[in-house]
Amino acid sequence: MDDMHGNSPKTLRQDLLKQRKEFATGQSYAQTKERVIAGLNQFLVQDGNSLRSIALYWPIQEELDLRSALTTWVNQRPGCLLALPYARADKHLDFYEWQVGDALIPSQHGVPEPNPDNLSRSIVTPDCILIPCVGWSSSMEHGKTHYWRLGYGGGYFDRTLAALRKNNPKVICIGIGFDWQKLNDAQWAAQTHDEPLDMLLTESGLLR
Repeated sequence: MDDMHGNSPKTLRQDLLKQRKEFATGQSYAQTKERVIAGLNQFLVQDGNSLRSIALYWPIQEELDLRSALTTWVNQRPGCLLALPYARADKHLDFYEWQVGDALIPSQHGVPEPNPDNLSRSIVTPDCILIPCVGWSSSMEHGKTHYWRLGYGGGYFDRTLAALRKNNPKVICIGIGFDWQKLNDAQWAAQTHDEPLDMLLTESGLLR
């Protein structure tokens, strides 16, 4: 029934990706991107000293490219490292150390990934994970705001985050998005298997 009204997550996702494509070619995009990166840099200055490893994403389909800000961060901090996700067959993600210039391999979804056979790059348990949002929402519970991510629908991320949080409750997960991607309850509500974000970064700043 939902499909007929265009309310299914799949239709919503397609609409949002189409909007993001249009937004990326628009006039305000460059400025918006700069503001998100400024927010990321502010977080790295404030919280970066307590982080040893940050997992980033390889940007596809007009996702915000945060690589240069993060490589600057890691280059200034001996002993810190960056990691990229590798999608396993069981729909979980492993994170491998990434350095600029590493040869990557395309995943089955066409996303450049680290090569698990590269013996010079070890598996990393990240302290902080940055994850792009297709859309996002917020909810109030016991006077506390929670932020939720609408992703691509594969479920890799929620599974991985649930497992990581069991082993390291202090892991920080930050969704990366734009203000206009915010969804209301009529459009989308997080499901019980969805893992909440710890923070959300948009051009308006870092929402905790």
